[in-house]
Amino acid sequence: MSVVIRAALVVLLLLALLIASAWLLQRRLIYFPDRSAPPPAAQVLAGGQDVSLRTGDGLDLAAWLVRPPPGTTDRQVGVLVAPGNAGNRLARVPLAAALADRGLTVLLVDYRGYGGNPGSPTEEGLAQDVDAARAYLAARTERLLYFGESLGAAVVTALATRHPPAGLILRSPFIDLPAAGREHYPFLPVRLLARDRFPVRDHIGGVTAPTLVVYGTADSVVPPAQSRAVADSAAGPVRVVVVEGADHNDASLLDGRQLIDAVTELAGGNP
Repeated sequence: MSVVIRAALVVLLLLALLIASAWLLQRRLIYFPDRSAPPPAAQVLAGGQDVSLRTGDGLDLAAWLVRPPPGTTDRQVGVLVAPGNAGNRLARVPLAAALADRGLTVLLVDYRGYGGNPGSPTEEGLAQDVDAARAYLAARTERLLYFGESLGAAVVTALATRHPPAGLILRSPFIDLPAAGREHYPFLPVRLLARDRFPVRDHIGGVTAPTLVVYGTADSVVPPAQSRAVADSAAGPVRVVVVEGADHNDASLLDGRQLIDAVTELAGGNP
């Protein structure tokens, strides 16, 4: 009997250590920044410009502003691109180029801790980062669209509750971060442990701006059912674009024709 009790205590101790580690290290399981500084914007993007965003808590964040190329109709619409949880703005060059070719001005944001920027990412910190990005872009364009990629969809949905945009684009959104985390860490009490929650479905219920939700049917990171649930909860008019066979990081969900056409239509232009 004592052997059984000792074994149970060992199991409980190991479980406690696992949960404590998950609590302390959870942000390393959420954010995967490429901290290296990308090259100057003009080297990789026609019409690209290096800009700096000043956050409310005093950080200076590097970003790229990309204007439509010469000869393209400038729609005077700005697209704030909030990325997912990995990489940096260099990986979003195809998206920025495709949108700029449609006459849209694009601001590629890198959060704190990403792309050579100071600081460390948190839910509160990312909110301050996109607040700074919105203020910068609003001063330079007539209408704003927010484009959020996965984690970025959560960031811009929260932004839309503070500063309503002309339109909201959510690419592969999850219901909330604990719901997404539970898919990958089913053995942990994710909802109980979560410090950053990003409640997309709760926020989208208060957003009346026209909303576009885009997701792939083969998404292995964010279950398609979660993206659909976000669309179903939108308070305003919503359009859903389903990309058949697309996984979370496929090119079709970065700069694919279905995605770019849908964003152009939301911006008020023909594909």
